[in-house]
Amino acid sequence: MSDRHVFEYALLRVVPRVERGECVNAGVLVYCRPESFVAARTHLDEARLLALDPEVDLPGVRAALRAVEGVCAGGDAAGQAAHDDAGRRFRWLIAPRSTIVQPGPVHTGLTADPAAEVERLLDLLVR
Repeated sequence: MSDRHVFEYALLRVVPRVERGECVNAGVLVYCRPESFVAARTHLDEARLLALDPEVDLPGVRAALRAVEGVCAGGDAAGQAAHDDAGRRFRWLIAPRSTIVQPGPVHTGLTADPAAEVERLLDLLVR
């Protein structure tokens, strides 16, 4: 059991029309403190999103999802968050916001491989 670590994760949801409350899962954020690991992976089902709102700003949604991945990756892509530690970047990304791309609630689990967990959750909850 000692080779497994607690991790936290949240879904990224696209809410094209907030007043309707409908959403499409479009990504997952994973944070594992003992490994100083944070990552986001996204997958946008454009047909499903367009079914909810045929006039949704697809380029804007794609850009917002890429920005989340960039903040997690750090470096130049993270902008002002580039020098923040993994935990701070994760907490900033999961803060509630009323934009079209919103984080869902945070959940926890145990993993021996946080990077593999990102892919597993993406396949299970998004694709």
